[in-house]
Amino acid sequence: MGTSIEIKAADGSGNFTGYLAVPASGSGPGIVLLQEIFGVNATIREIADYYAEEGYVVLAPDLFWRQAPSIELDYTPEDWQRAFGLFQGFDQELGIEDIAAAVETLRSLPECSGTVGALGFCLGARLAYLTACRCDVDAAVGYYGMGIENHLDEAKNIRGALVLHFAEQDEYCPTVAREAIQASLGGQDNIELYLYQGVDHAFARPHSEHYHKPSALMAHQRSVTAFRNAMGPHYDLSALWDKHCEYEFSTRNVDDTMATMVEQPYVNHIPTLTGGVGYRQLYRFYKHHFVDSNPADTTLIPLSRTIGATQIVDETLFCFTHDREIDWLLPGIAPTGKYVEIPLVAIVKFRGDKLYHEHIYWDQASLLVQIGVLDPTGLPVAGHETAVKLLDETWPSNELMHTWGNSAYR
Repeated sequence: MGTSIEIKAADGSGNFTGYLAVPASGSGPGIVLLQEIFGVNATIREIADYYAEEGYVVLAPDLFWRQAPSIELDYTPEDWQRAFGLFQGFDQELGIEDIAAAVETLRSLPECSGTVGALGFCLGARLAYLTACRCDVDAAVGYYGMGIENHLDEAKNIRGALVLHFAEQDEYCPTVAREAIQASLGGQDNIELYLYQGVDHAFARPHSEHYHKPSALMAHQRSVTAFRNAMGPHYDLSALWDKHCEYEFSTRNVDDTMATMVEQPYVNHIPTLTGGVGYRQLYRFYKHHFVDSNPADTTLIPLSRTIGATQIVDETLFCFTHDREIDWLLPGIAPTGKYVEIPLVAIVKFRGDKLYHEHIYWDQASLLVQIGVLDPTGLPVAGHETAVKLLDETWPSNELMHTWGNSAYR
């Protein structure tokens, strides 16, 4: 996806390379991506491509060029040993000068809109912190950095936003180091510090034995939010989602629907495990099991919408007459002719200006009660009342609790 470019060293000692990834739009704010101790390897390039999808022009400079130009290491025991050797021989002061040169190179590119941030992992996280202290960047984000506690006296120089992610079980940044960082940096308006419980170093690297997807997803959302707030780009996620829904439910055009999404999106309807992962499977799902399977009177009544930097949460009433088999919603259930109203929540994630995934939730028990295939007698489930109470908060509460009457006398 990316290309290699030349960066001129500020001390005149030569040029070094950097991996450049550009968003599909062709331009955007810049991010200098700072490597782990394994060089600009496949993992770093994947991260660069990932943030390019988010709308950023990403430059990953080869910070080990003075020792081993263009080195790429894996995570085998042998490569670990070599990586630690390069780390021990790394000249941090020259490294910061090289990062500053990369920042200026990135800012000068026609693809870059002018604002530049820094993002780093492991060694790169400490360098991202120092970049925030010493270089002209608008935002900096670091994942499981080590040695930051030794440079807290420089924090007074931070002018942009700073976000640091820490792993509770990280031996390279133990509790005493985190406490020192928290005591020095905590509580400042432009600094965010996050601790991820029960996870270890490299929890955000998919190929790591310590990879923890929930923490990685949460950290990524926080990171992109910080970059969005400090540098943009700002997308009208509400309009993008509305257009996607228009193609799904109004014009019912599968190709237009898919065009609003990233190259490899996914949809998961949580109660029925229907949807699809990847373009081919999701296209098949939309084409044969969703877009033309919804009843003609299908209506979505919006109740609330929460818009973040990377996602939307929609609360709606989903209304329809069950006049056909709807296999994504009621697989295997023959039409009953019943009219249904169910509360539905959609959590819609974006990468840049494209939908990445949808997580859709509703109460399947309420739906089954409403179409008459589930007898609610003796069960802690409700039918149409779930929709009624969503619009009328005075509708009685607690009627399914057989002990509710007793508590009035206590």
